[in-house]
Amino acid sequence: MDYRDTVLLPRTSFPMRAELPKREPVLLERWGRDHLYEQILQARSSGPRFILHDGPPFANGNAHLGHALNKTLKDLVLKSRNMMGFFAPYIPGWDCHGLPIEAKVMADLPPEGRDALTIRRKCTAYALRYLGIQREQFERLGIFGDWQRPYRTLDPAYEAEVLLLFADLAEKGLVFEGLRPVFWSTGCHTALAEAEVEYLQRTDPAIDIEFPLLPESCREHGLPEDTRLLIWTTTPWTLPANLAVALHPALPYALYAVGGRHLLVAEARAEVIPGLERAPRVRRFPRGEELCGLRYRHPLLPRTGSVYAADFVTEDSGTGFVHIAPGHGMEDYLLGQEHGLPPLSPVDDDGRFTQECGIPELVGLTVWEGNSRIIALLQAEGLLWSERAYLHDYPHCWRSKTPILFRSVRQWFIRVQSFQPEALRLIDEVEWIPSRARNRIRGAVESRRDWCISRQRSWGIPLPVFYREDGSALLDPEAIRKLARAVARSGTDLWYATDDASLARELGLPSGLRKGTDTLDVWIDSGCSHAAVLAPRGEFPADLYLEGSDQHRGWFQSSLLLSVARSGKAPYRTVLTNGFVLDLDGRKLAKMAGARSLSDFVALYGADTLRLWVASEDYRDDVPFSQEILSRISDTYRLLRNAFRILLANLHDFDVSRHSVAEERFPELDRYMADRLRSLIRTVVDGYRRYEFPTVYHALTRFCSTELSAFYIDVLKDRLYCDAADSTARRASQTLLYRMAESLFRLAAPLIPFTAEEAWQSLGKSASVHLELFPEEEAPRDGASSDRWARILELRTGVNEALEGSRQAKEIGKSLEAEVEIHSPHFLPTDAELLAEVLIVSQVRLFRDEPTAIRVRRASGRQCARCWKYSEEVGKTEPAHPALCPRCTSVVQARRNSA
Repeated sequence: MDYRDTVLLPRTSFPMRAELPKREPVLLERWGRDHLYEQILQARSSGPRFILHDGPPFANGNAHLGHALNKTLKDLVLKSRNMMGFFAPYIPGWDCHGLPIEAKVMADLPPEGRDALTIRRKCTAYALRYLGIQREQFERLGIFGDWQRPYRTLDPAYEAEVLLLFADLAEKGLVFEGLRPVFWSTGCHTALAEAEVEYLQRTDPAIDIEFPLLPESCREHGLPEDTRLLIWTTTPWTLPANLAVALHPALPYALYAVGGRHLLVAEARAEVIPGLERAPRVRRFPRGEELCGLRYRHPLLPRTGSVYAADFVTEDSGTGFVHIAPGHGMEDYLLGQEHGLPPLSPVDDDGRFTQECGIPELVGLTVWEGNSRIIALLQAEGLLWSERAYLHDYPHCWRSKTPILFRSVRQWFIRVQSFQPEALRLIDEVEWIPSRARNRIRGAVESRRDWCISRQRSWGIPLPVFYREDGSALLDPEAIRKLARAVARSGTDLWYATDDASLARELGLPSGLRKGTDTLDVWIDSGCSHAAVLAPRGEFPADLYLEGSDQHRGWFQSSLLLSVARSGKAPYRTVLTNGFVLDLDGRKLAKMAGARSLSDFVALYGADTLRLWVASEDYRDDVPFSQEILSRISDTYRLLRNAFRILLANLHDFDVSRHSVAEERFPELDRYMADRLRSLIRTVVDGYRRYEFPTVYHALTRFCSTELSAFYIDVLKDRLYCDAADSTARRASQTLLYRMAESLFRLAAPLIPFTAEEAWQSLGKSASVHLELFPEEEAPRDGASSDRWARILELRTGVNEALEGSRQAKEIGKSLEAEVEIHSPHFLPTDAELLAEVLIVSQVRLFRDEPTAIRVRRASGRQCARCWKYSEEVGKTEPAHPALCPRCTSVVQARRNSA
């Protein structure tokens, strides 16, 4: 007789094949149609607030894997916080002004079409186009947020808030105009912020130069009249701007006789300077301060300079003497200011020497062309001591990739040092994750000089300054506030569209003024987001900022500085940083490196797979990525999906309202697994709470693969398939499986929102899983059982090894063909039935003695044709069913009687 129809095999419509690229857009459309994000906020409206403030990406291209990492991390935070009961909105933002966009637009504009308003119109269209593209790409990842009302730095209301904050800084005297060295991009013709500079390897000439001392200065210091200072530099092109030499006041220096002349160098450097290794030392100066005041003749120009003390001089490299060009370096500039030296910078916007350099053959050459010419001139003068190629990290423009020049240009600055101590104090009140990030931000702020905020570009918020006929600047806070009110109505294009006289009159300023043409640094734009976005919503300061580690010198820092300058408060309570996405060779995967678009990966693997990859990695360090890694993550995804499917399939005939069994009536195995579920819930929710997403990922995958699929479901198969449908043991198992399904789908919802939603709906739920709260965290109900079950699972491992040995010996086939004899002091004969179920064998014989031993033999009796277990009782219950064990006979008869 065929008993297959009497076995309660699992069945479900939840497909094994995910087809994520096909199914996810359908769910995405439904979420939008149902206004799910708004539903979530409404459901949590009475909960405690949690504000994650979005750092705005540039709207200048397709999103890439770096965006996927950061945006997914934010979504993991917010989805999990919402499921903890928090009101956790997400207002996405975009940085729309600045050089990256303008450079793209300018490349396509003819020279005759480059007026400011044309550039700005083109930039607006470009930014909005890519903002729309990126918005679709981020939404496609399953990220919930107010996508129809993002904040955009080009919006008039946002621009107005930036100007209002700027007016406050101007009123406090924190904004000034000055001539000092800045990072200058010859490729983009503008000053740059520190965060817009990247360091790339470059080979430059490193030379040692002799600076002859004036004879009278030698006599004053008791030195031979042929004494020369030996100077080392890797920027020969700055020599025409040399106005002084620096030494360290506390380092020892020495005079050496070599080649018919005398050279002064730091004593510690003599042995490594070519040509000085064996030179006799003539005199030692224990402290460099003895040499301060020496005067020298410029090696190429008819002028003289003096030697000054400076603590930034070291004996780690060079000669112990540093040539000072106050117009070409911040330390040089500050030393020059201390001694009344002008910031001479004889280089134009293109990086070419001007007449001011004083050397006719250099005029019109680029500084890089000038290097070799200067070296030749030094050689002709007999003042070139040595020359060699020098490979070093050198600052480059992040956009044009051209080498940066440190060049003195008249620019506008914020007096950072006026509020720097307060910013440093507030850093220590913020929680930094990982903790090492505190040192990074402290280092960035401690080393920060005054902030250069003016840019020689058209696409940005205009720097609201007017100039009088004599060239002096007028920065009027009240006029800026009036401008902000006008900008709130019309946008900043009005600065360019309104003539000077009309705009000055509208702002209540005197006649005869002309508008400035500079724009504000875009780090001002994004750094004001706390004022433009958080404060108006009553959300200042934010609970969390979460961005890449490069933002310690970018958005984290600009936001902090502007907030402290205006309000004396930090804009955030906690700052979380993620690393970069790297390929297996350690190269950063970003747009500039030609990385593939995010859409390519989503179309191939689906959003849930990418999200699992993000959750699996320790994002606080750099994150590796490759096709092989994503393939392994795909395997993990299939494991989770299969576990979900198994749960659903074994609940096909279970109605939670009619069939549930109280946990007090659970069999022992199910009580143990109920506690394992409680442990999982605590681990996962705590992982979400602490932003430990790899902990969440590993806990869920381990539970689904090891404890659920490989153990619990495997053990339950006999009970689920062969027990009577309404038996207490079977319904108890289904009660727990239903609880597991409800719990696992909710716990996994932040990680794989599409799959969790699909599984939730397959469980018969009408509302979205994302409207749910996480399962309640509970302590174990039977703590004493953990030791017992540790022994049972240890025994199971030993029995499985013994069963495999018997299979290899051809004594048994499947485990149900076995009887296991167990000798152990930890179990009673009454445990035999439980152990037979857990070990998935037909018979267990228990002996409570030592030492522990396991013996496997072929089970006695006959095999039941329905459950496949062996028993001496097969065929002895009912003649009509000679091939069935008593349990199966009872089930089959009851089934037929009810038919």
